[in-house]
Amino acid sequence: QVQLTESGGGLVQPGGSTRLSCTASGDVFEIYYLSWYRQAPGKQRELVAQYTSGHTKRYADSVKGRFTISRDMRAAYLQMNSLKPEDTGVYYCNFTYATYADPAGYEEVWGLGTLLIVSS
Repeated sequence: QVQLTESGGGLVQPGGSTRLSCTASGDVFEIYYLSWYRQAPGKQRELVAQYTSGHTKRYADSVKGRFTISRDMRAAYLQMNSLKPEDTGVYYCNFTYATYADPAGYEEVWGLGTLLIVSS
C-alpha cells in the first residue's frame, strides 16, 4: 500500500518562504500526476499546483509567480515564496500512480496534510 508522508509548513511570517515535501513509500511503479492542494479554514479544498506526467506544471492563479512545484522519483516539493496570510491552510499532496503489480493501472493516494499558518 502506498503512503505519502508530508513535511514542512508551520508558522511563517508574511513575505516569508517555506518548502513542503511529500514522499511516497510502497509499491510505486510510475507516478502520473503529483499535486498539491490546500484547504483554508471554512473553504473547500483547492488545487494549488500540479506536475503532470508530461512534465507540465500548472498553478492556481493565486500562487503563480510565488509557488514552484518540483519532483524527483518518488517525491513532490512545493517551494512557497512571498507568503501571504491567505495562503494559510492545510496543504495536502496527492499522487496518481501505477504499481509494479499493475503497471498499466491507475491509483490515487492522499497525504494526511500539513498545516501552514502565515501570520505575524
